[in-house]
Amino acid sequence: MTEFFAIFIGAVLVQNIVLVSFLGICPLLGVSKKTNAALAMGLAVAFVTITSSAITWGIYYGVLVPFELEFMRTIVFILLIATLVQFVEMVMKKHMTTLYKTLGVYLPLITTNCAVLGASLLNISRGLGFGAAMVNSLGISVGFLLVIYIFATLRERLLAADVPIGFKGVPIALITVALMSMAFIGFVGIGQ
Repeated sequence: MTEFFAIFIGAVLVQNIVLVSFLGICPLLGVSKKTNAALAMGLAVAFVTITSSAITWGIYYGVLVPFELEFMRTIVFILLIATLVQFVEMVMKKHMTTLYKTLGVYLPLITTNCAVLGASLLNISRGLGFGAAMVNSLGISVGFLLVIYIFATLRERLLAADVPIGFKGVPIALITVALMSMAFIGFVGIGQ
């Protein structure tokens, strides 16, 4: 249990997928203008990350390793993630129309969100068992959700702030992400 807790905290704070590994920057910058859209995107990414990690772990150890096809893991993982995202998109379009419209073009971008693929590849490259891989994927998802929501909150506040004209928009957003990344460096000592 202590090992799982350390994996979870490590994935959320110490090795945050966005602020430390710099994976998932596209949805972070694209969907973080409003907190409700950021929350919805974070939850959608979390669902896809956890589900795809479970499926890819099973495919890797159940099919690729026994047939010595480990070299095909990246392409197989991408195809599985793309299929899963298409399924999520169809379900959201049918049952959650407002949320589907809110996410717009960014929902299909989950397919190419490198944080989702990164979670699956990290679980395999670290040699995590199924339980540890699921805890790590949950931690990665929570970390992504935490960062995108905090960033959206900060961006909403920046709209009302007196920002110099040369820094309005993307420049101040990138500076904010850099400052958040430096703040997360403070968590490095946790769990050691």
